[in-house]
Amino acid sequence: VQLQAFGGGSVQTGGSLRLSCVVSGLSLSDYAMSWFRQAPGKEREFVTAIEYNSDSTWPADSVRGRFFISRDSAKNTVYLQMNSLKPEDTAIYYCKVVLTSGAYWGQGTQVTVSS
Repeated sequence: VQLQAFGGGSVQTGGSLRLSCVVSGLSLSDYAMSWFRQAPGKEREFVTAIEYNSDSTWPADSVRGRFFISRDSAKNTVYLQMNSLKPEDTAIYYCKVVLTSGAYWGQGTQVTVSS
């Protein structure tokens, strides 16, 4: 199983970015997917997740209404659309899937929001 995240970059406050996580070695339709982030000097924190068999999502309070997770099963790709970005959203963003064999993480993609 491999996860490859990309799409990060530098934006100003209020801007938008879309992250992608391409998954290989499993079918996205069979597993819930999630995004986490880690800011400098802080612990990795949950951002949002999407259910494996529906479009139900669970965003953290800090991103609700601004960040949206979606899935394209045909492309085996999960997206994180980030709108109204704030400086406190600056972090490395990781995608994650949990299997019975353990958790798998993407390599992370840097998002920097300047004021």
